[in-house]
Amino acid sequence: MQSTAPKAARVWLSPEAPGGLVEAVRRAGGEIVPAGEANVVVWYGYHHLKPEQVPLARSLLRESVEWVQLDSAGIEPWVEHGLVNGERVWTSAAGAYAAAVAEYVLALLLAAAKRLPECARAQTWLKPELEGVPLAGSTIGIVGAGAIGRETIRRLQPFDVRVLALTRSGGEVPGADRSFGPRDLDRLLERSDYVVLCAPLTPETQGMIGARELALLGPGGVLVNVARGGLVDTDALVAALRGNRLRGALLEVTDPEPLPDGHPLWTEPRALITPHVANTRAQLDAALMRRVEQNVARFRAGEPLLGVIDSLAGY
Repeated sequence: MQSTAPKAARVWLSPEAPGGLVEAVRRAGGEIVPAGEANVVVWYGYHHLKPEQVPLARSLLRESVEWVQLDSAGIEPWVEHGLVNGERVWTSAAGAYAAAVAEYVLALLLAAAKRLPECARAQTWLKPELEGVPLAGSTIGIVGAGAIGRETIRRLQPFDVRVLALTRSGGEVPGADRSFGPRDLDRLLERSDYVVLCAPLTPETQGMIGARELALLGPGGVLVNVARGGLVDTDALVAALRGNRLRGALLEVTDPEPLPDGHPLWTEPRALITPHVANTRAQLDAALMRRVEQNVARFRAGEPLLGVIDSLAGY
């Protein structure tokens, strides 16, 4: 039986990409070439497509380009500028950064359970009546049980918690005690002590957590967002915290982002803000190198790529 020769992967790679990314392409059997000769584009732009980069991105999408690998899990700017379509295969870094972000989720949940936001801000010795809600025995709702959500669920196993998971399909999520579809968001919120947002930002999920949803989570609830700031109505969140209608909010992402100096969330005692730092630059680059090497090897072998984007769904 005659074997099929590997497919050529002629890769245009962003000039500012680290040397390790070049090596990853070559280890997988790819060749770095000028844009005009490429059938593959690997974008490296510090994980955000800036407005001034859009003309360059458009110019790279020649008819000969069969596949574009992006460096981020979130692809909102690419979708907004109409770049992602069905003319070629698009892959994101979805899943590549999941383990590190899931660790960060665990840190935020423990911070909330142990009252660290209030204690860290205090400038006097706090009274014992400032109580948290231990993780053990609590119910944690995961909204968006993709790679990050599933890695989070796996890490929660030793903590004796009940996990509710919501996905677009509503299918059963491994490790979750109960799985829901999008129409059951209210039920998940009502039953959860902690809610972790891991969903992609799409027109359907924009502002999915507003005043009504926060009221369902209730005064004993805690909101954790490691996905995209636009999932949450920021004004409604501030009002809920100020009105003691929410126990806490731990936000790795915000809307707007960066969060402006002087914004009320910075000084809200029940809020903990971290500046989108769940992954360090070194972690991001190392994970992207692994993903690019895997996908170039898969492309050459004619195998399904990792992180394929659904151009209609927008993620």
